[in-house]
This record gives sequence, structure tokens and C-alpha cells, in this order.
Amino acid sequence: MFSKILVPVDLAHLDTLRPALQNAADLARHHGASVCYVSVTGTVPGSVARTPDEYADKLQAFAEAEGKQHGQPVTSQCLSASDPVAALEDRILEAIGDNGADLVVMATHLPGHLDAIMPANGARVARDTASSVFLVRSRGD
Repeated sequence: MFSKILVPVDLAHLDTLRPALQNAADLARHHGASVCYVSVTGTVPGSVARTPDEYADKLQAFAEAEGKQHGQPVTSQCLSASDPVAALEDRILEAIGDNGADLVVMATHLPGHLDAIMPANGARVARDTASSVFLVRSRGD
């Protein structure tokens, strides 16, 4: 049913993404799908990397390790933006189109009052793409 799974990743917060990463790997194995790990990084030095190119290298290494661990084909796509938080949904939507993803697996949080004013990233992605979107809450939420 699914052939290309896109998984948004923030390398600075991998611990909170583990449930989504595991679900993506399980779904990829079940459907014989490949996984593309996508990340949006800033154009200025950050906690993970000094440059977008360095971040892209680290994302590729992460993707290769996930592929080896779970035994599935993987790719990665690193997109940069001057304001990654503001551009996140647009860049994820861009990556869905670039990669022909038919499923997006994203980590999310429990809805709260603030979501009425600023909807969660996953809600906007689900609203604005024809691809299926699976939002995975971390066990702590």
C-alpha cells in the first residue's frame, strides 16, 4: 500500500522521536517501502552542526544507520531555511513532493489550548497534502 515513507527528523531531539522512528521502520518493513528522513536546518551554526552541509552529512549518516538497523532502503534530504521553525511545514510539504512520499510519519504532542492559535506542524501537513499522514505521540505525552 505504501512505497515511500517520509519521516521528518530533528537531529537535536532524536530521543523524543524514537516512537515515530520505530513506527516508520515497522511500516516500511510491513509494506516493503523505502524511508526518506528529512530535516530542516538553519543557515547559521546550531547545536548539531555549524553549516547546512555538515548537518546534511550527519542526517545522511543517521539515515544509513537506521537503514542498516532496520534492513530497509533509506535516503535523506536536508533543507535549509533562514528560519527553520517558520518554514518547517512548507519545507516538509516540499519534501513530500520531491520524494513522491505516499506516507508521512511524524512525531507530535498531545493537543492543548495553544493549538487553537498555533496548530501543530502535523495538523497543517495533514491538511495540505494528499499523502497519508500518521502522527505518533511520544509515550510521555
